[in-house]
Amino acid sequence: MATNISFSRIQQLAIPAIIAGIAEPVLSITDSAVVGNIPEYGTESLAAVGIVGSFLSMLIWILGQTRSAISAIVSQNLGAGKLKDLDSFPAQAIYFNVAAGVVVLLGTYFFIEEIFRLLNAEGTILQFSIDYYNIRVWGFPLTLFTFAIFGLFRGLQNTFWPMVIAAIGAGLNILLDFMLVYGVEGWWEPMNLKGAAYASLIAQSVMALMAFGFLVKKTTVTLRLTFPLHPEIKRLVSMSLHLFVRTLALNAALLLAVREATGLGKEYIAAHAIAINIWFFTAFFLDGYGAAGNILSGKLLGARDFVTLKKLVKKVSTYNAFVALGLIVLGVILYQPIGRMFNKDPEVLNVFYGMFYLVLVCQPLNALGFTLDAVFKGLGEMKFLRNVLLGATLFGFIPVLYASKILGWGLQGIWLALLVWIGYRGVALLIKFRKKYAPLAVSP
Repeated sequence: MATNISFSRIQQLAIPAIIAGIAEPVLSITDSAVVGNIPEYGTESLAAVGIVGSFLSMLIWILGQTRSAISAIVSQNLGAGKLKDLDSFPAQAIYFNVAAGVVVLLGTYFFIEEIFRLLNAEGTILQFSIDYYNIRVWGFPLTLFTFAIFGLFRGLQNTFWPMVIAAIGAGLNILLDFMLVYGVEGWWEPMNLKGAAYASLIAQSVMALMAFGFLVKKTTVTLRLTFPLHPEIKRLVSMSLHLFVRTLALNAALLLAVREATGLGKEYIAAHAIAINIWFFTAFFLDGYGAAGNILSGKLLGARDFVTLKKLVKKVSTYNAFVALGLIVLGVILYQPIGRMFNKDPEVLNVFYGMFYLVLVCQPLNALGFTLDAVFKGLGEMKFLRNVLLGATLFGFIPVLYASKILGWGLQGIWLALLVWIGYRGVALLIKFRKKYAPLAVSP
């Protein structure tokens, strides 16, 4: 049976994926906006959320990449008509993901002060960062559990259930942010920064419970662990290791950006926290059509249908280009209000307004890079994705970052380095697809 890549089918997959994808940045954006407006120490709280958010995102992205590996393996087996052969694979994959998360959590928890000092946090910002992290970190294994189940759902060509889970989780987080950070008169006192951390932890717990419920009620998958290990586990580990290194390179760039911004002063790291949260939001927004490409490309590879694969890539790339254009227009219209939503400090806003245009310039490159990145994950090209990120970080981002530092370009220089980094990825992936997969698209 031919794989459907019609406009309606792509929207059916992409729109729920967009809603699900933006849930995580919405959690971070809400935390940033709410704590940035705390009457006392608002700027310091915003800076702490930016530092901790970047570090936790690094951990989540490193280990959450198994979601893509699980999705690729399930979708490829689906396309090849071998879905029944997976039997014990889903449960083993989910336990593998959570176990890896617990190991990493324990490996970083006892050194967190030293880690934040490496990111140039000190004084009040350092203490706030530790307080916030010590609460939020316990949601880390829960997020990895949820991500693993999302990967399974994606492999089964379903983005609706993850959307429902993520939307409810994000809505709950927003409600709890306002209630716990600012307090409810007559009920409880404001918890300030710690309230934002508890809000996120509760939301992550609810999402994990919902994911488990959908898995049990909507699929035939069991979480009962059985042995021996499924043959696909070896491929999962291999893919995950490539993605692990890839994501280390990715997050090295993001954390270096945080470190350099923190070194410029509290106003600069606060402005950077606003900008990077908006960038994350737009990135996950663009990743929706990438998710459709990811889901369908894996199935098409399993079916060896390269003609339809080429058409798919052209379609989802075009759709995402229009999404990027829409995000730019929206950013231009809301240029001033966006900054004031997060913080009222004139110095922070002055820095932010001086560099926000670079976040908007990133969008077309994001559209190309994220779309092809997702497609290549569906195709199982994890080793190549690893090499691209290493190249983009080592030969694109780092040289521009430190050249701009020498030239005194400040936060704008940091974002120029990020712009080069994103562009490198998109161009490299486009060249690879045209060389390897496009020539295979020969009609019978």
